[in-house]
Amino acid sequence: MEHTTIFVVGLGLIGGSIALNLQNNKHSTVIGFDGNAKTLDYAMQNQIIDQQVTSFEEGVSLADIVFLATPTSITRSYIQQLEQMKLKKELIVTDVCSVKKPVMETAESLTNQKVVFVGGHPMAGSHKNGIEAAKAHLFENAYYLFIPGTHACEEHVSKLEKLLSSTRSYFVTVDVEAHDQMTGVISHFPHLIASALVHQARSWHDTHPFLHELAAGGFRDITRIASSHPKMWNDIFFQNRETMISLLSDWIHEMDHLKSLVETLEHDELHTYLEQAKQYRDGLPVKQKGAIPSFYDLYVDIHDQPGALSEVTHIVAQETISIVNIQILEIREGISGALRLSFQTAKDQKHAQMLLQSNGYEVTIE
Repeated sequence: MEHTTIFVVGLGLIGGSIALNLQNNKHSTVIGFDGNAKTLDYAMQNQIIDQQVTSFEEGVSLADIVFLATPTSITRSYIQQLEQMKLKKELIVTDVCSVKKPVMETAESLTNQKVVFVGGHPMAGSHKNGIEAAKAHLFENAYYLFIPGTHACEEHVSKLEKLLSSTRSYFVTVDVEAHDQMTGVISHFPHLIASALVHQARSWHDTHPFLHELAAGGFRDITRIASSHPKMWNDIFFQNRETMISLLSDWIHEMDHLKSLVETLEHDELHTYLEQAKQYRDGLPVKQKGAIPSFYDLYVDIHDQPGALSEVTHIVAQETISIVNIQILEIREGISGALRLSFQTAKDQKHAQMLLQSNGYEVTIE
């Protein structure tokens, strides 16, 4: 098998996790570059990369494939630098930006015939960032989208898919417009709405100082993403500006419609509105992780006393059932149970339900 030299530019959460995956390939060498010297040192010391370089140009001169794991504006700058470089062989270049139009436009402007650009977007992340948060399994069961440039063919995409096979991602090829619209709807725009909901609660804080004590349960679930990295999301919103403006207009129209249903006491129409939302939400895929990770939830009624949580998890662990998430519910409106356990599969969910019920617990499934 032909040896491949891979150059990863930007060793944060995504770049570091990609590098860790590429280390699984015995027929490749992973070179790394980052503007932060401490990050590079950490990557070398922890064997995340095989070799470091001191400049972008040096890494490109050695590489067969380049991964640009940097913010959109910086990624575009690196792509532009490729124009003047004298390359001796074909160079496949890909990125990880969550907004594709500006990146693809920059790539399409290149006249350097040696550069083949394939846009990329691994739809996975974490509330943590930086090289210390990198993990090889970050992309497992997540969608990894490819957006081929004009000079890229199926062979180039296949090469990247094969190289990234250890990520255990679901690879999908889409066009740039579809990508930005879809990620705008289910990833970018929800961050705006979550932030707006937090601001609304914040504006009521002076009137009701105890409000933040009640802001648990559903409010925390729906606004969790508002805690994400502000600088990164500020860049994403403006890079995907046209889609955000369009979606905000749609949202304002939707809220006006909802307001009218409440104002005019349209009970049947409001019930239908809520029922349709429930049906669509309940129909979201639950066997894959994507922009909206979905799991199989189990609600367990437990008492607030020492050892209550460990007893439940011990029962489940004895049967080697993997729990992917645990949450204590402070407010339980409409939910019978103070503990929510999330499982990866319906089989694990049902098995855990049977075990806990046989041990005297009251258990419900969402």
